[in-house]
Amino acid sequence: MTALLDKIANGASGIVRITGQVAAWSGLALVLLVAFNVLARYLFSFGTVALQEAEWHLMAVGALFGMAYGLNQGGEVRVDIFHARMRPRARAAVDLFASLCMGATALIIAWLSIAYVQSSFAINEGSPDPGGLGYRYILKACMPVAFALLALQNIAMTAEHLRDLIRPRPLAED
Repeated sequence: MTALLDKIANGASGIVRITGQVAAWSGLALVLLVAFNVLARYLFSFGTVALQEAEWHLMAVGALFGMAYGLNQGGEVRVDIFHARMRPRARAAVDLFASLCMGATALIIAWLSIAYVQSSFAINEGSPDPGGLGYRYILKACMPVAFALLALQNIAMTAEHLRDLIRPRPLAED
């Protein structure tokens, strides 16, 4: 049983790591785009609304896909004075409950955001600014995908915490 849980956890975490690497590279693209926009504006008096909007789009993609990757890499902030003092099995039980709650919340947000994307697609939503980017529904489509990835990461974490709960424990632990 623990071998199956390990396979599930490793497979789901691997998918999230790959998409997290893509999100990390979008950070480099964002830095290069901002640098280009600043240099073009101040040195050549050149700038477009579309390039400025592209900055926000890249930042949104990085943040959305980076949240699952941050959780995958243990980058979440835990502010809990009781958690550190708990026994390992109690800690695993609390973490299991938290993973289940977060996974359910991520799935609900992913499901609800689909209608948001559909309505944007139906009206062919674009930027309200002249010269801005069109096809805004493509950016909005990142929301359900990113929250589905967050749910996938929580499946991996749930499997890990469940494995920790059912694993035989040493006598000195409890």
